[in-house]
Formats: sequence, C-alpha cells, structure tokens
Amino acid sequence: MLKISVIDSRTERRLVLEGKLIVPWVAELRTAWRAANGEIEDRALVIELKDVCVISQEGENALFELMNAGAKFRCGGVVTKHVIQELRRRSKRNLSKAVREEDSSVRDDHGQE
Repeated sequence: MLKISVIDSRTERRLVLEGKLIVPWVAELRTAWRAANGEIEDRALVIELKDVCVISQEGENALFELMNAGAKFRCGGVVTKHVIQELRRRSKRNLSKAVREEDSSVRDDHGQE
C-alpha cells in the first residue's frame, strides 16, 4: 500500500509518500506527480520519502523520471537516501553521456566535424 499526501506551502508543494513504492502504486505516484506539477506555479515540487519502506525497480525508475523532470527529494532513512544518491549518479552519467554524444556530432556549416 502507498499513501500519497499533498502539502502546500508558499514556496513548495510536497508529495509525502508513505508505505511501499512497488508496481501497483507506481502509476498512482505518476498520476499524483502530473496533477501536482500542473498546478505548481512558481513553487518547488518536493517528493518526501521519509516513510517509504520498500522501493521496487519500477519505483526507482519512476523516481528517476521525476528527478529528470525536476523533482526535489527529501529522505529520512538509509535506504531511501542510498536510492536517491544512486539515481543522482545515474542521472549525471546519462547527462555526461548525452553531452559527449552531442559534442561528437557537432559539425560546421559544410558538414565537417
């Protein structure tokens, strides 16, 4: 089971997750993210994972997507902190790989590298 609460303040909208971030509930997180992100205005969107006890691979993939879309995270436990750190590393690797690929495909006006 996963409980998702939305807490609004002047500076942020927070999605507070409690329980297990596993297959049946990953779609709920994505739905809540889309709804919250659509009404955010100039505030930060924060995903709070302090009370998440299990994160499946599908849950990690969803968090990775949210991270790449600009979500910020708050973690409490060792496991959730570790998962977010690993996802940040993965995000940085993907970004640096994309930059390298873009640099290698830069050509001048005559099609020359």
